[in-house]
Amino acid sequence: MTRWGILGPGRIAHKFAQDLMTLPDAQLYAVASTDQDRANAFAREYGAPHAFGTYEQLLTLPDLDVVYVATPHVKHYENVQMLLNAGIAVLGEKPFAMNGAQVREMVELARSKQVFLMEALWSRFMPVLQRAKQLVDEGAIGTVTGVRADFGFAAPFSPDGRLFDKALGGGALLDIGIYPLFWSYLFLGMPETVKATAIFGQTGVDEQCGMVMTYPNGELAVLDSTLRARTPCEAFVYGTAGMIRVQSRWHETEGLILERDGQEPERIDVPRATFGYDYEAVHVMQCLTDGLTESATWSLNDSLNLMTLLDTVRAEAGIVYE
Repeated sequence: MTRWGILGPGRIAHKFAQDLMTLPDAQLYAVASTDQDRANAFAREYGAPHAFGTYEQLLTLPDLDVVYVATPHVKHYENVQMLLNAGIAVLGEKPFAMNGAQVREMVELARSKQVFLMEALWSRFMPVLQRAKQLVDEGAIGTVTGVRADFGFAAPFSPDGRLFDKALGGGALLDIGIYPLFWSYLFLGMPETVKATAIFGQTGVDEQCGMVMTYPNGELAVLDSTLRARTPCEAFVYGTAGMIRVQSRWHETEGLILERDGQEPERIDVPRATFGYDYEAVHVMQCLTDGLTESATWSLNDSLNLMTLLDTVRAEAGIVYE
């Protein structure tokens, strides 16, 4: 039985906890918040035997196996380091931290202490994206020539809300633009050139961000994210012999369409019964069982590369945080 802790009982943590309850070899063992009442309520809802009103109190549990960090972006760096320094394995929400320098420090700390660390990029473990990657790797659409992906929704404006608060790492890029960037990285790796632009709102955060990237063999990625409108939320991989279209909302969907030249389009369904956070949890537990300190599927080098991409886009688009 793997004993899980959750640090930061917010909206995503509720979904993670619900999915965790579907796993027979996982237990939500503890929850920590900056509010004792909030921690108590979360623990009651999901049957966790321990609830703490400070993050530091998690460190008092000697039999805690791994902690899921679901605090705001700007807190990831310090929260993850606190746990790693205590020798506790960590699954940390994306974006892993606020910039590449912070991620490098986290990675170096985890590696020096030989403690497991992984970024909670849940889409990497979704069955439909695993299937898309498998098809591409098998040559189902020939040689990849480009990708396209978008992610957008109309977020109700709230100057104090997390999405629009610069002090909390708000904005389209870090919250949802990371998904299209991940899609491009999954199929094309690191680009040769990056062009990006952003539209800023009244609180100073980027409310829209567009990206175009080129690659050594002439491939092209066209990506965008927005908090101002609902977009198709689809993702494509184009190849010399066809294309794959992952349907809305592509980062968590249950189906794709494979179109091969000269053939009828083939719909491939990959159903699931959960939100989808259980897949990354299962992967983490397998890594811990195998005695690994990082994942081979989504490695710490992958997280470093993705944050490098985010930093590059921010520099190009003029997205600046304190």
